[in-house]
Amino acid sequence: MWLLLAQVLLLCLFSVKVYAIGQNTCVSFQSGTSTFPIVNNRSAAPILLSSDDWGGVQRAAQDFADDIQRVTNARPSLTNYTTSSFHDSSLQPIIVGTLGKSSLIDQVVNHTGLDVSLITGQWEAFMTRQVANPLPGVTSAYVIIGADKRGTIFALYDHSEQFGVSPWYWWADVPVTKHTEIYVDSDGCSHGTPTVKYRGIFLNDEQPALQSWAGEKFTNGTGAPLTGSPFNHFFFTKIFELMLRLKANYLWPAVWSSAFAIDDPQNQPLADYYGIAMGTSHHEPMMRSTPVEWNIFGHGDWNYSTNTQNVYDYFVAGTERAKPFESVFTLGMRGAGDLPLSETTNIDLLEKIVADQTGILQNVFGNNTDVSKIPQIWTLYQEVEGYYEDGMRVPDYVTLLWAEDNWGNVRRYPTVAERNRTGGAGVYYHVDFVGDPRDYKWITTTQISKVYEQMSLAVDRVATRVWMLNVGDLKPYERETEFFLTLGWNSTRWNPDNLDEFVHAWAQREFDFNEADAKKTAEVIGNLTRYNSRKKPELLNTTTYSLINYREADRVLSAWADLEAASTALYNKISPDMKPAFFQLVHHPVTASANLGKMLILAGQNNLRASQARLSANSLADQVEQLFETDYDIELQYHQLLDGKWDHMMDQTHVGYYYWQQPMTNTMPAVNRVQDRKQALAGMMRIAPEGTLGAWPGDNPNQCSLGYNCPPPTITLDSFDPIQDRFVDVGAAGPVPFTFTVKVDVEWLDISPSSASVSPQHPETRVFFKVKDWGKLSSGQNTATITFTAVDASKSKKPQQPLSVRTLLHAAKNSVPQDFHGFVEGAGVISIEAAHATRNTTVSGVAWRELLGYGRTVSAVTPWPRTGAGDDKFAIGQGPMLEYDFFSLNPIQKVTIFVSPSLNANGPDRPLLFSVQLDDGSVHKVQPISNTAPGTLPPGWGGVNGFVANSIASPSVQVQAGAGKHTLRIGMMEPAVVVQKIVIDAGGLKPSYLGPPESIIV
Repeated sequence: MWLLLAQVLLLCLFSVKVYAIGQNTCVSFQSGTSTFPIVNNRSAAPILLSSDDWGGVQRAAQDFADDIQRVTNARPSLTNYTTSSFHDSSLQPIIVGTLGKSSLIDQVVNHTGLDVSLITGQWEAFMTRQVANPLPGVTSAYVIIGADKRGTIFALYDHSEQFGVSPWYWWADVPVTKHTEIYVDSDGCSHGTPTVKYRGIFLNDEQPALQSWAGEKFTNGTGAPLTGSPFNHFFFTKIFELMLRLKANYLWPAVWSSAFAIDDPQNQPLADYYGIAMGTSHHEPMMRSTPVEWNIFGHGDWNYSTNTQNVYDYFVAGTERAKPFESVFTLGMRGAGDLPLSETTNIDLLEKIVADQTGILQNVFGNNTDVSKIPQIWTLYQEVEGYYEDGMRVPDYVTLLWAEDNWGNVRRYPTVAERNRTGGAGVYYHVDFVGDPRDYKWITTTQISKVYEQMSLAVDRVATRVWMLNVGDLKPYERETEFFLTLGWNSTRWNPDNLDEFVHAWAQREFDFNEADAKKTAEVIGNLTRYNSRKKPELLNTTTYSLINYREADRVLSAWADLEAASTALYNKISPDMKPAFFQLVHHPVTASANLGKMLILAGQNNLRASQARLSANSLADQVEQLFETDYDIELQYHQLLDGKWDHMMDQTHVGYYYWQQPMTNTMPAVNRVQDRKQALAGMMRIAPEGTLGAWPGDNPNQCSLGYNCPPPTITLDSFDPIQDRFVDVGAAGPVPFTFTVKVDVEWLDISPSSASVSPQHPETRVFFKVKDWGKLSSGQNTATITFTAVDASKSKKPQQPLSVRTLLHAAKNSVPQDFHGFVEGAGVISIEAAHATRNTTVSGVAWRELLGYGRTVSAVTPWPRTGAGDDKFAIGQGPMLEYDFFSLNPIQKVTIFVSPSLNANGPDRPLLFSVQLDDGSVHKVQPISNTAPGTLPPGWGGVNGFVANSIASPSVQVQAGAGKHTLRIGMMEPAVVVQKIVIDAGGLKPSYLGPPESIIV
């Protein structure tokens, strides 16, 4: 009895845990009034197929049976059905097959009159349902029908995911969620044609991680005969299965030292067998792995002008080799090493190349073949986009694959006139890249919200024929890869308000988390990718974040610490079998990123304190050295998981870049030390107030412009400053320990602590100052004199004389009218998160909409719908309007709008524009990104401190207005502009990376 009760309770516990991401569910784990048993009473329904169905369907059905066994321990039989092979009429089978290919499915449809019209002829669609009397002697069956080969395969894997098998069960070691029974709704699951026809991944930049790992795991130490590549069919079949589980269908294989078709003669036929359409990257025409294959088989230069016949023959051979298999042919030609062909390349030559390639396809496939039905793409990558803008054209049936800037910012979307091409359009996107201004291929740095923002534009502008994602080594970009593919599978499921639900459902599926822990995981992932996308780890340096203004560096350190603590708490509470997956997918990128971020900031603080003659510089140097060693410890922990399953996968160097290419080894950031046995010239105590690079007493070039004989330091407080206290660091200046006291000549200032001890063992104390009650201060400026006095505590026979340093503190008590509501200037600046508008006005059905979690600080806003009012723009000052009420205490000098570095992707005649107006003054037209020559990037875009490196563009508008109440208006002109933050300078703006914290609202 108790055993039965326990089984019932266990069944109820798991009955609601169906975590299928981005799709309707039809699976449950307890019987209902209208359900079909997949596994019941430890018995699995038999699976029936037809021997004439696609081989890939038969293979996927084996996985389907394996998945049922993984979940329930019950193994279903798998049979190619004939009337003599199925004897037990009491069993209710699962019937699987492809419409028009499986004679079994055709028999079921003919026998039952099942309506399959909704999927007939539809690309990759499927339907499932319980059917009565589907076959002679069979009273009931659950029928899984695909409109084509992949439709059937995707239907099987869709169910597997709902049963409890993550697509990442092998590639990220996600444990299978166990259930004793499985049921499906009698009405089943269905899916129509996906949003994007070809949804692919590109394995790229595969050294040092992926290639070294594959060499260890899939070869005996010897790679392919001609290339040495380890990417054989043992490797690729793992990739193929993962792709199909993720509902991807298109692959660009590893390129730089590999050649897919010759590295292993089984690679190409197995891709076709599994159901993967193969292609080659943007610079590898006609199904050849170039330059690897050209270096092996080519004759002469890779030059179509001077070596036409040899290059032509090379194209022919690649086409003939690919003819038997499902392929998407890349057209065009780039130079060797993925560079432009030459400075003298002209459109006529490139058009001839494409024309010759078209002729090759016609000749190889035969004159009876409609060449327009052969999938072909032309990738408009970098300078190739310029050729298109300058007038080069390809046949209308060729897909235009628009590229982004390699950093997630799409260069161009189809204009209205381009959206009716029969070949359609697509997008080539990156989550990993090698090139200017720096490589980024170590850790996940891409926000899902950013991917959604850019790719939803692609959906709205009908760039949906092909989506290709450069995934580098694949790991550690698992989650972002899945989101990209999931969005391409069904974009209608996602909108700006529910993107967190993707990570939420992902966390539940991967780790069996409850609602609270799944929500916490979504927060961890959101913050991880936000912090890493602010500036890629490879681009960070020791002074990226201000060491002195707005407590920026300290706030970043605190954020990393909080994030690591949250991840650690989740990691510590999960079961041991879940830990390897959680470590790979969440905890490793958090701890590794936090460690690097802390190391760089502490190195910056070390350098600063050394310049200030502060003994604490030495302890910071020690911490930096320890963090540098910890970086390798974290890498080693990853490589030792599961007896070294993922050895080498984190080999990527990432510390010590000095130009765009990866460093040959990690190099610790430079640190400085002060002589710990020598007394600083100015005495035993150092005073370093917040907000300055200077230190007192003695001389320091940052105390004043003269650099010597400078006045005492000054501290300021402001009643409307979002940071309501100030600190002074009191530090040791050598080996002499001392005690210090802090005295002030007013009653209204709180000091904490007012005294402390400092020594070589405890070389620093931070003292905070805060107004006790602003209501008791006089309006305007209130001044206090603070005196720090140090007394030698060394018990030396020759103690040093007491040392005093005086500091001035100015506290400005300000006020605003009681009837005012809005943001108030604090410390000479008004800082506003763009989503926090006072009013948001709709015009012609278009309004600004928040993109939750997107951007460097809180979120962002963009006009919605994405195409505006039917692709029309608004005249200056006439579009949907964001209004921000604020009160300035000083004259206003400048308004800076922090916008995402989106490119002018609306077309050459439609650059991004918006309007800015202060009060009833002039309406300013703002174009955040300059126009540029076709195929090039705009001024300010590149470089280690350019728009893309800083993940922001910050156009400014000069304004003149006095103190008082004001309203700032930001109006839409062109769609797709994304605004993150607004900063209004009232004379006190200081340099920082993220901008001042948001102002107080009253």
